[in-house]
Amino acid sequence: MLLDNEILRRSWPTRRAFDLGCGNGTTCDMLSKRGFDVTGVDTSVSGVEHAKAAFPRVTCEVGSAYEDLAFRFGTFDLAVSLEVIEHCMEPRVFAKTFFNLIAPGGVGFLSTPYHGYLKNAALALSGRMDRHFTVLSDGGHVKFFSIKTLGILLREVGARRSF
Repeated sequence: MLLDNEILRRSWPTRRAFDLGCGNGTTCDMLSKRGFDVTGVDTSVSGVEHAKAAFPRVTCEVGSAYEDLAFRFGTFDLAVSLEVIEHCMEPRVFAKTFFNLIAPGGVGFLSTPYHGYLKNAALALSGRMDRHFTVLSDGGHVKFFSIKTLGILLREVGARRSF
């Protein structure tokens, strides 16, 4: 797992981590087991309730990427957001909030399902485009990123480097 490799590769001054879009708390728990003091935020009340019950040593609260979370919680050596940005109607606001949570010298680790030319062509040719995008489901994915578009977005909000 890439996140594990990044955690092991670095030295962490305070080992504080933030999970933006923490869902049921699984990633918060993993980070806690690796020695981080973890705070997570999610818009799902039921997800946060599950996280609190299942992983009492981490802090999970209801909140939104559309609020000033850095003011509310401070900044962190490590900020993660796994498979969340594609659910956001305002990805620039989300990305700015995410970036603001990262302390100077810290690391942000953000992932989203990959949508490049070859994957989209394969979906179209196989007749699975509608099933993949599930546009008839409530909630779900509303934005689709390629490596290029995600990189542009992150640079717009101040990231020095993106992959």
